Amino acid sequence: MRVLKLSAHGLPQSWITLEEAVLHYAADDVRWTLGASVALFRGGHNAATGLQSCIEVHSIIGTRGVPRASPHDLKPGLTNAKLFARDCHVCAYCGKSFEADALTREHILPVCQKGQNTWMNVVTACKPCNHRKGPRTPEQARMPLLYAPYVPSIWEDFILRNRRILADQMEFLRMHVPKTSRLAMSKDHAAEFEYCSNT
Repeated sequence: MRVLKLSAHGLPQSWITLEEAVLHYAADDVRWTLGASVALFRGGHNAATGLQSCIEVHSIIGTRGVPRASPHDLKPGLTNAKLFARDCHVCAYCGKSFEADALTREHILPVCQKGQNTWMNVVTACKPCNHRKGPRTPEQARMPLLYAPYVPSIWEDFILRNRRILADQMEFLRMHVPKTSRLAMSKDHAAEFEYCSNT
């Protein structure tokens, strides 16, 4: 289970472990919290009062301080898992849905034609379509793209990089996802993630 760490202004910073979240609470770095309580850590007893110290960790925390770099300036890393999730596991050429092991990263402008390995030049393709297209552009292969590539927003990237997202974390992230995003439009996209109950 991961805690969604935000800046004091509510911008996503990172997914952190429960132990890392406890350190933020103990250092009094947590400015505010959202979501459900996901863990309770108990410490020692106060010698004067006899009371035991406790830290209750919430699924979303806003931390003090200003981040060194704005998340809006960061480029989301490109991995096959995130690419397939961005494209909802649908082949850009035949339009069919596949499991991850039947998919490939397909370069629209092939690498042999100086195509770059960037979000705007890659789509998800099934292995037969990738093989059929070969080292050609979609126009050269007469295989038109069924959807266009795009660079995920910071909010989409946080969804794409964590497959075990709590329901309240997903609700918070999806509120900020652009309406044109495939992650916002796909009703079946939730099936790509392993949701954990907050109760």
